[in-house]
Amino acid sequence: MSYPVRRFPITAEEINRVMVKFYARIRVHPVLGPVFNGIIGTDKGEWAAHEDKIGGVWRNALLREQSYSGNPMQVHLDTPQILDEHFPLWLELFEEVLASELQPETAAAWGAMAHRIARGFRIRMAEDRAPEGAPPQLSF
Repeated sequence: MSYPVRRFPITAEEINRVMVKFYARIRVHPVLGPVFNGIIGTDKGEWAAHEDKIGGVWRNALLREQSYSGNPMQVHLDTPQILDEHFPLWLELFEEVLASELQPETAAAWGAMAHRIARGFRIRMAEDRAPEGAPPQLSF
């Protein structure tokens, strides 16, 4: 199957490698580890499935493949254990892995996309979780 042109130079193999390295670090992170392990579990097979699923999300976004058909926004909205304060920690760790695994230009481009997506998640989660009639949160 032929896919549209990718957004910037990156391969599926690089995406998969980043997923494995990133989630290995997530599992042992003092704040994010308990959250993710509580949601996904601690079994290696469960983590491999999660890495593959999220790799599909990124292959859709970066390579414009159609290997994931879910709704990541809804998953985050439906998971109350994920808090706004987790996003900066997640992004910091993600950027560290990108910088260690990819060329600087590719790491910067993917990191910028991750920040845009995270900002959208944070805005929507704040709106969805705000008490009725509360003013909108305008900065993240």
